[in-house]
Amino acid sequence: MTPVILLAAEKESAEVTDWAARIGWVVGLGLFVALVYWLMREGWKWRSTLQGDLPELPSAPDAPGPVKLSLNGRYHGSTSAGQWLDRIVAHGLGTRSRVELTLTDAGLDVVRPGANDFFVPVAALREARLDKGIAGKVLTEGGLLVVTWEHGDKLIDSGFRSDHAAEHNEWVETLNDMINKTETEGAR
Repeated sequence: MTPVILLAAEKESAEVTDWAARIGWVVGLGLFVALVYWLMREGWKWRSTLQGDLPELPSAPDAPGPVKLSLNGRYHGSTSAGQWLDRIVAHGLGTRSRVELTLTDAGLDVVRPGANDFFVPVAALREARLDKGIAGKVLTEGGLLVVTWEHGDKLIDSGFRSDHAAEHNEWVETLNDMINKTETEGAR
């Protein structure tokens, strides 16, 4: 039997990292991401310019009357009525935020901490429904309270989600009752 002699393999040095190439790729990727964000921002500003004909949003009256309903939750944005992907960004309507909704005899008061508040007079309300999505937000069927209202000559859908989704049905019923009552009184 012949002894097996294992010869040590030649020593190899560890692979050297090419730091210049790695830094170049990281900087290039960072510049690409910055370019994409800048283009998105410019698109947002352009959309706001195109929607510049939308009048200023009304503010709540000094004495709106007794509170019928209130809701805490999220405001998910506004779109052109019936076109759930056509986001409206003019006057801050495209900014998502927390929301405190208050329904009174005068209308719907939308208070958004950190964003523009607005008020929808009862005469401008057109419909309330449950839906599953609005621009940039898709939920389960009936997970979103959508209020259709008229501002200037444009119909707008605004999407809200309560912290307690069980409140949505009561809001839809109450809003639609108010709308029907207002239309009936206006027809006289």
